[in-house]
Formats: sequence, structure tokens, C-alpha cells
Amino acid sequence: MSMFKRMLASVGIGAAQVDLMLHEDVVHAGDTISGVVRIQGGRVDQQVDDVYAYVMTRYVKEQNDSKIEQEATVAKFPLAGKFTVKAEQVYEFPVSFQLPSNTPVSMGRTPVWIQTGLDIKEAMDPKDRDHLQVRPHPHAEAVLEAVEQLGFRLREVSCDYAPHFGRLTGLPFVQEFEFVPTTQFRGQLDELEIIFSPSESGVEMLLQIDRKARGLAGLFAEAFDSDESFVRLRLDRSQLAAGTGYIADQLADTIRRYAH
Repeated sequence: MSMFKRMLASVGIGAAQVDLMLHEDVVHAGDTISGVVRIQGGRVDQQVDDVYAYVMTRYVKEQNDSKIEQEATVAKFPLAGKFTVKAEQVYEFPVSFQLPSNTPVSMGRTPVWIQTGLDIKEAMDPKDRDHLQVRPHPHAEAVLEAVEQLGFRLREVSCDYAPHFGRLTGLPFVQEFEFVPTTQFRGQLDELEIIFSPSESGVEMLLQIDRKARGLAGLFAEAFDSDESFVRLRLDRSQLAAGTGYIADQLADTIRRYAH
């Protein structure tokens, strides 16, 4: 009977189960989140080599003229080391870890979840999935408020495959915030896209400034994408602390330099 139970446990029937109970499910990128991991022993004793939590998301990748969704690991956190889960026993222990500052924001069609699992040799690894509502890192949030003050409307947020920007994000994709001007830049720009890379010391941004086509030369520029400028802009903590008005002025000055 014991051998039969072990065989069933190896394919997940009557095996140990894991559940991460988060203290909060609405967080900011960069926050420390905490909770309790609950492990319910199965019908037989099982050796657990690792208890882990992955921060996961999805991004879009173009392949063979079609768009496919890929899962991506933003970060992995070890929660516990090797131990034996006794049959029918319940184990609970507190955990906490810091979300990376570049965790994508839960906007548009971008999901973010914590995947908790047990690493059990020669068996199907039990897993648990908990979705998070992730808000922007406070430094990115300050910039977004300034962008809104300048009269830009957020049109779309998406995660797209972009390995060439890996140095900026450390990931195979970027999250793009796409805005359209509604007031002062309405006659100058078609759109503004921003990629954020926040940290404790400030925020680095890649701005894509898409100028509005003017005349025949402008139409040619638009046809060959030469009407777009990619600009790096960094604001440190002291600049961000100066307030929304100051940040808006820095953004407006940068946009004006490349909007002509």
C-alpha cells in the first residue's frame, strides 16, 4: 500500500500541497510583500529540496508574422531549504521578499502573479498561483503624474519583447506606456512612449518622441520612422522630491528639444 501511495504521490495524487497566503495583493513595484506559506502533507512522507516563489508575468513576442504570449520570470526567491514533509502534517512559516523595482505594472493586458512551489525529486512539483495588482514604483508614479499634468492621455500599456533594451530593464521585454497629447503638444507630437527603469536612487527613462508629420518632408520622415527620436532622461531622488511641477518642466523641456 505504501509503495502504491508513493507512486500516486509522484504524479501528484495525494502529494503535498503548497499555498501562499499574502497579507496584501495590491502593491507597488519595489515594495516588500509578506505572507505565510502553508504546506499540507500528503498521504506519504516526501523530501522537499526547495521552497521557492517566482514573480511572473507575460509579454508579447512577434514570431512568423503573428503575436504570441510568453511567460517570463521577473525574479525568484528561495523561501525555505531542504526538509521532510511528513504525511498529513501541516507546516506554516512567515515569508517576506522585495518585489523588484522593474516589476511590470498590472495595467492593460499585463498580469503579474506569484508562483510558489515545492521542489520534490522524482515527483510532480506542487505549485500555487496568486495574482497581484501591481502599481507603479513611486518614482515612476511621480513621472506619470507629471505627464498627465502636461496634457497627455494614457492610451495603452503593453509588455513587448525587446532584448536590445535588456541593459535598461534586465529582462527580455519592456513595458511601454503610450500617451497621446491633448493640449500643448497636440500639434507637435503624434504620441509619446516611455519605458521606466526605477531604482532607489531615482528613475531612468527612455522616451520615444514621435513627431507629427508636416509637409512632404515630414511624410517621408514618417514613412521611414525618422520622425521618431529616442531620448534617455534620468531624474534622481532630489529632483523627484522637487514635486510634480518640476518634473513636468524637465519633461516638457526635453520634449520641446526633439519635437521640431
